[in-house]
Amino acid sequence: MTQAQHTSRPGADATARPAPARDAALFAAIDLGTNNCRLLIAAPAGRSFRVVESFSRIVRLGEGLSHTGRLDDEAMERAVAALRICADKVRRRRPLRIRAVATQACRSAINGEAFVERVAAETGLRLSIISPEEEAQLSVAGCLTLLDRTQTAALVVDVGGGSTELSWVDLTDPRLEQAHRLQPSRLPIRAWVSIPLGVVSLAERFPEGLAGDRVWYRAMVDHIKAAIGDVEGARSLRPAFDAGDAHLIGTSGAITSLAGLHLDLERYDRNRVDGLWLTRGDCEAAAERLLAQDARARAAQPCIGPDRADLVLAGAAILQAVQELWPCERVRVADRGLREGLLLSLMQERPARRRRRRPRAAAPAAMSAP
Repeated sequence: MTQAQHTSRPGADATARPAPARDAALFAAIDLGTNNCRLLIAAPAGRSFRVVESFSRIVRLGEGLSHTGRLDDEAMERAVAALRICADKVRRRRPLRIRAVATQACRSAINGEAFVERVAAETGLRLSIISPEEEAQLSVAGCLTLLDRTQTAALVVDVGGGSTELSWVDLTDPRLEQAHRLQPSRLPIRAWVSIPLGVVSLAERFPEGLAGDRVWYRAMVDHIKAAIGDVEGARSLRPAFDAGDAHLIGTSGAITSLAGLHLDLERYDRNRVDGLWLTRGDCEAAAERLLAQDARARAAQPCIGPDRADLVLAGAAILQAVQELWPCERVRVADRGLREGLLLSLMQERPARRRRRRPRAAAPAAMSAP
């Protein structure tokens, strides 16, 4: 895997103070999506990890992208500002390994590569633009502990800002017994599909009308269903869904917002949301509550807020489209996904052997992750 490099920002005083010692127990993952910029820094703990620092900010990097094909100047400024914060946190923690990735917005934008170069120059972070397939694999890897192994199949739905990845997992595959030791590309994913539609791009394609507009909402659901279509590789798992022996896992800010609304939380609580089981009826009821509200009322919901008020119904429509195509009664909510998959994959990699070098007179201010 391409690993991110971290250097001091241009203009930083390299002689101000010695660089802190690197902590061999820490790993860092940065996920720059179409809507969010997220960071996790964690230490291994058994088959999982212990988070020591996290950061998340809605930057809407893909705002307007579906209309122009380019990353907007203000959107890039927001993303760079968030990435500077990530770079500073990484610089303080000095993890053994770091990987920073970008997804659909940078994949599809005409100026995506140029933006990645700008990020490197201004923050020292080397973003790797990953493929939809790797994005799907990393999302599954991040949700492994939420799979119900008493069932036959699971469908992991990763609703992003600019794309949605669906991954069908065979829960009878013996490789799952050692899944914590496997790289994401070796997980028993029977089939996957990525569509270039997420909450931002779908909301831009279907501007919201009046509160309670079911025709508008239904148009979004049908559009997503047509985009997903028939996934040939997943057909062998259809009997498990028909028999009620399968479940969904939904990972996205929109889906966690639906869960928070379902629980009537006064403030978002990850401990109550992550791993929560919902029924299909619960999901539809939450969507109905939101559909009856305008954007201002949704913004007042403590688990939605103004940043997601205009996007959460697009996320609900994507989830409903998947449930209509692959009906199952049980949905597990995941406040985890790609970042966690990145961390686990970094922790599984063995460090490369290095030749011994002569000690230098002074520690460099800039360094690259091994």
